[in-house]
Amino acid sequence: MKNGTVKAPSAKRCAIYTRKSTSEGLELEFNSLDAQREACEHYVRAQTHLGWKLAEQAYDDGGFTGANLDRPAFQRLLADIEARRVDVVVVYKVDRLSRSLLDFARVMDRFNQAKVDFVSVTQNFSTADAMGRLTLNMLMSFAEFEREMIAERTRDKIAASRRRGKWTGGPVPLGYDVKDKHLVVNELEAVTVREVFDLYEQHRSTLAVAQLLTERRRATKRHRGRGKPRETFVWTKDDVTRVLRNPLCAGWMRLRDELHEGEHQAIIDRATFNRVRALLDGAVRNGSSNRGRNPSYILRGVLFCAYCGSAFTPASTRKGSREFRYYRCVKRDKGGTDQCPARQLPAQAIEEYVVERLREAAVTNSLAEAITASVKARVEARRKDLLIERRDLPAKIAKLTGEGRGLADNVRDINAPGRKFLEERFEKLGEHLGHLEARLAEVERELASLQNVEVEAGWVAQCLADFNTCWDVLTPENRGRLIRALVHRIEVDEPANRVEMRVASFAAEVPQRVVAAVGAREASP
Repeated sequence: MKNGTVKAPSAKRCAIYTRKSTSEGLELEFNSLDAQREACEHYVRAQTHLGWKLAEQAYDDGGFTGANLDRPAFQRLLADIEARRVDVVVVYKVDRLSRSLLDFARVMDRFNQAKVDFVSVTQNFSTADAMGRLTLNMLMSFAEFEREMIAERTRDKIAASRRRGKWTGGPVPLGYDVKDKHLVVNELEAVTVREVFDLYEQHRSTLAVAQLLTERRRATKRHRGRGKPRETFVWTKDDVTRVLRNPLCAGWMRLRDELHEGEHQAIIDRATFNRVRALLDGAVRNGSSNRGRNPSYILRGVLFCAYCGSAFTPASTRKGSREFRYYRCVKRDKGGTDQCPARQLPAQAIEEYVVERLREAAVTNSLAEAITASVKARVEARRKDLLIERRDLPAKIAKLTGEGRGLADNVRDINAPGRKFLEERFEKLGEHLGHLEARLAEVERELASLQNVEVEAGWVAQCLADFNTCWDVLTPENRGRLIRALVHRIEVDEPANRVEMRVASFAAEVPQRVVAAVGAREASP
């Protein structure tokens, strides 16, 4: 103080930030954002004696959630703070800035680094003192708790709707449109969905189906984020798998690992859907390691070295424009001749030898009839057992469910020691009930897979009935499929020039040695 005068406080530029979670009502002449801004302006004017003045720039976010910081006006505010154009941030309530305690802590850290104060006008505190900071953290904890409770209620509502078979949003699958929040069949797309299932049952390859659909110019849907689906005529394996594994097309509604009866119309009958799902699961278990590999190696997985017991794996070399295919012993390939003396086998020679033996087996041993009869007997016996389980399991599940309800009703009326016993019993009931429900689902899947076994057996028998004609028209993928269905194991003793082939892994009851050891026969030219 000099000459009796008081130094005026330095000016503080005050930025008002407003936010509303929904866009509802923003078209009104005086809306929620206007109300927030007006209250903040009154507060700032009341602090004029401290040098506060309103910034010219408005920072209003209408229709943006407080659960994250991806808001255009808020990002502009942060940019102006970094540029030192703002000294105080004023909001109507703390949760207008953020509902996430973690995000709020980060924002406060940026404010502190920029030496910017934060004020909430209706809660009458600021970050200028320790008490204000403590109160802020407490309020933000409650704000985040409220947001989590809202999210939990929303999840529960969605789960309840899905249990009732209702559509709750998300990417609309191929074959359906959404009208009045309900799924309705798009007849044109439904034709493509049925074609996808038919083609997969014929070819057993998502890649082959994708190529055929692309050649036929069938349209599929692609979703990017929350945007509208984009129609495209180029199919991928993922597009095919997405259609085949979607239970919506069979009239179900998925809730995590549960399937519930949907209120929409099915496009595919459930027997077909279960059959295809079992085929896909089998392909994942048995053929995932073959993904992306050359299908022309039709003995992959069944060719073994008799000398060391290791598998023969495909390999190839190229000389100019010619490719030479081989099968190599894994042990020799990794450890050299000290581990195994077996040399590489020319692929064409060993494959032709195996095919010739199958021709002989198909003609001389009535292999087709043996496979058909064996599979039929095995499937019928297994189906009988599974149908008994499917008949009796629901009654057991209902009984345990009733017992569980009774225990739940009694827990409230029992003293502490007795309540602990009932709670333990209730927990064991829940585990038992879960096992029974899982078993019932497994029974349904196995019943569907039995039908696949019959279909596969029929295909194999049909190929064997006219082996010469069928073999010539089969694709490399289906040739390998037929080999693996028929041949249990091929052992090649390369140093001794011996090949032994055991046929019919497809049906365990078929004689295991339709073709015996082949004596001294060259396995390679």
